[in-house]
Amino acid sequence: MKEQQWSENVILVDADYVDKVAFDLIVNFERMIGRPIPKADMARWLECVALDGGLREGKNDIQVVLLHQGKQMENFQPGAFEQLDGKAFMGPLGEFLISCVVVEDMVTMEDLFIDSMQVISNAAEVRRLIVVPDAEHIYNKVREGLRHADDEKRITVLAMQPMQGGNFRQEILGYSLMAALGIKGEEINKMS
Repeated sequence: MKEQQWSENVILVDADYVDKVAFDLIVNFERMIGRPIPKADMARWLECVALDGGLREGKNDIQVVLLHQGKQMENFQPGAFEQLDGKAFMGPLGEFLISCVVVEDMVTMEDLFIDSMQVISNAAEVRRLIVVPDAEHIYNKVREGLRHADDEKRITVLAMQPMQGGNFRQEILGYSLMAALGIKGEEINKMS
């Protein structure tokens, strides 16, 4: 990624991976709770991710970077990258500004994600970084890439299950996605 000014709060997302996880949740929960599950609400999901990263209500600036290889996230609304790129929305946590970065043929998603994560985590102006990688495949590289991150920064990694070690906080990705998909705790409790 080129030199640029970052916000104090940055969310870095492997959008293709998150879309796949949303699809899996939709398929499984439709079967389990017996009702159609709508596409995930993008704004709601980003707000939940920011909360997982420790952000609280206020006039925060939150920069969102969606790395992708496809044209859209099939399981999110809105999901088309050309519609999302350069757009912003205001919520109780502040203003979210979305940038969509296509992974070109010259680099892999894995390499671009790790390089971007390191550039952002090393940027002096970034105080909070929330990372949503394809943890099933690159978690060890994420952990290694954040090993020397500044202890003053609040870094949170979202994955579908707790992962071993790391110089960062961890949260479960599925919770924010379930909220964005409109799946309520009461519905899950009824299944038990």
